[in-house]
Amino acid sequence: MTNGRLQIIPLGGVGQFGMNMMAMRYGDQAIIIDAGMTFPDDDVPGVDIIIPDFSFIETFREDVSAIILTHGHEDHIGAVPFLLKEINAPVYGTGFTLALLDNKLEEHGLWETAEVHSVEPLDKVKLGHFEVEWIHVSHSLTNCAAVAISTPVGVVVHSGDFKVDDTPVVGAPIDLRRLTELGDRGVLALFADSTNAERPGRTLSERAVIPAFEEIFDNATGRIIVSCFTSSVHRIQIVLDLAYEYGRSVALLGRSMLRNTETAQSQRQLDAPDGIFISPSEARQTDDDQLVLLVSGCQGEPMSAMARLATDQHKSLKVSEGDLVLLSARNIPGNERAISRLISHCYKRGARVVDSSTARVHCSGHGSQEDLRIMIEAIRPRFLIPIHGEYRQLYRHKEWADSLGVVEASDIIIMENGDVLEMDENRAEVIAKEFVGRTFIDGSMGEVDDMVVRDRKHLSYDGIIVPIVAINPTSGEMESKPEIVTRGFIHDDDPSGLISDIMELVEGTISRASHEERIDLGVIKEKIRVELKRFIQKATGRRPMIIPVVIEV
Repeated sequence: MTNGRLQIIPLGGVGQFGMNMMAMRYGDQAIIIDAGMTFPDDDVPGVDIIIPDFSFIETFREDVSAIILTHGHEDHIGAVPFLLKEINAPVYGTGFTLALLDNKLEEHGLWETAEVHSVEPLDKVKLGHFEVEWIHVSHSLTNCAAVAISTPVGVVVHSGDFKVDDTPVVGAPIDLRRLTELGDRGVLALFADSTNAERPGRTLSERAVIPAFEEIFDNATGRIIVSCFTSSVHRIQIVLDLAYEYGRSVALLGRSMLRNTETAQSQRQLDAPDGIFISPSEARQTDDDQLVLLVSGCQGEPMSAMARLATDQHKSLKVSEGDLVLLSARNIPGNERAISRLISHCYKRGARVVDSSTARVHCSGHGSQEDLRIMIEAIRPRFLIPIHGEYRQLYRHKEWADSLGVVEASDIIIMENGDVLEMDENRAEVIAKEFVGRTFIDGSMGEVDDMVVRDRKHLSYDGIIVPIVAINPTSGEMESKPEIVTRGFIHDDDPSGLISDIMELVEGTISRASHEERIDLGVIKEKIRVELKRFIQKATGRRPMIIPVVIEV
């Protein structure tokens, strides 16, 4: 119970990029805004994606009346199927957002059982204490929305991801008129995207990349290979329009590119000229100067279609001399080395590469400082809470907003994941801190425990040693010399003689043990492990995983 006050708890996306998720509670009711994922760093080997830890929601699982989605990017909907396995709540979102979600629900076997409701901009849905209204905003994806939530203590606006794009390629501009109307009526709090809060000026319109694309199509004499985020509907539309204008056919490569393009077409978010698409096998028979390949894998993912093209691993096509490779995407932090390798592979095969470092072929989907100013001045909230960004972006958002003079400095509140923000008509303060962790997902195994990931890291850094000993269960005597198996620690050739030293240590440990210790498998295993750990750490400074194997013979 929240005692007549509104509580808002971010479970992801505040103080970090990705994994956006927020709980809102009043009385005995709650809603969830977005449930996203993020991709792992190199320090979590074997993990495919990371989602929020839902354990906090266990305390009010029966109170959750809805999951509210702002748009269809992975960092906002990627965790929804996992969340639906924990709570039984209807999902609300715009048509394209739900169409993208449908693909995930089907993969998880939830498509028939999940309750989903499609909404349009300006639609309102009453959910107990809450009334939610979707308001169209511009972003790199289409059919995106901010949400205005009327609560017993006032109206709260969640911006979602946005920029102020007056000339989007697909769809309408951001609905500043409705946002201003809300501001005129009074808004208690604005939770606003901080991704580009450090960047001065306005974020470019999606149309800003068209001149560079036109120049590329003008000058290209061979194939044009375009790789972008598969959800970048504006960018895909530009490629299709120019391909049609220049008399080129388009082949889609990569499962996500094919699936998302088909979904966008079915939702009328993409206008593909008749006959523009051909299959990869047909592309092999098409003249180079009449072909565009639209490919997934702009971040250099090892198994992506773009990486396979660049390393001659694709079953139908490959990057060749005379190709122009256009990487139309930002470099996600952590992917720089993979992207650099991808570019090098393309150059080795005689292709020319164009990316955002050499031409304006990408623009951000997030608002810069002037976009934030326009949003804040339209809504004029009593309280401003920066979200969606690392702490430095949240701080710069606060600093910039303070300079505008629209919101009092004391009413601009920086939160982090797990903070419990309590609000009423007159005040807003962080009153508690809940533990909200993260959950690792291995695509082949599902949820992976923290201990498993720690073991994987341990193995990757220090390797493993398996001493194998055969012992007579009656006499306790060794039946043969110990065998030492190592992986990732030292080569079997062992020029240093360390393996011989380890073998002698194991023999000595067993010979010094009492008869009772030698015939108790658990005791003798632990004795070998402890002695080896001390010896190896002193001799090498390393701490490999040690798994003794004792066989009764």
